[in-house]
Amino acid sequence: MTSRRTLPPITAIVYPEGQHVDDLMRAIADRLRADGVRLAGAVQINQTRPWRPKCDMTLVDLSSGREVRISEDRGPEARGCRLDVAALDQAMVMTAAGLAAGADLLIVNKFGKMEAAGRGFGPLIGEAIADGVPVLIAVPEANVAAWDAFAGDYSAQHDLADLGGPIGEVCTRLALAGRT
Repeated sequence: MTSRRTLPPITAIVYPEGQHVDDLMRAIADRLRADGVRLAGAVQINQTRPWRPKCDMTLVDLSSGREVRISEDRGPEARGCRLDVAALDQAMVMTAAGLAAGADLLIVNKFGKMEAAGRGFGPLIGEAIADGVPVLIAVPEANVAAWDAFAGDYSAQHDLADLGGPIGEVCTRLALAGRT
């Protein structure tokens, strides 16, 4: 009888504050989609504005291609959280529809403050795992303790700094090619 190593169902990319993982997550999604992988979830696009200290954040639903702006425009002097919770809820509804339609992989752009507080995409991650759909997620270092409490042994973590190189090699190192 041959033994096969079982991979944790969640692959987490851990990144330091100030580093942007969004481009990598989009590149991974593009590569996997080109390889015929059915995706659910969302990746983020950040658009800088010269008159504002913070960028505009948009989530792109991976199953429909629809975009949802998740940042509130509170003016150039605004500080603090700018997340539009209603828009995030809309993105989660689209992700749920993508999972229900059949997905080979769920991609979540970030385990952010909402997820660390037990809200946001957290329930969808649980649904995906329960349905046997693996998950790829980016986790800021500031949220690693909350991530560990949430995911436990279900997650394999990879440091962003270790993931340079062509996107195909990155997908291989993350074991995405072998699980979808």
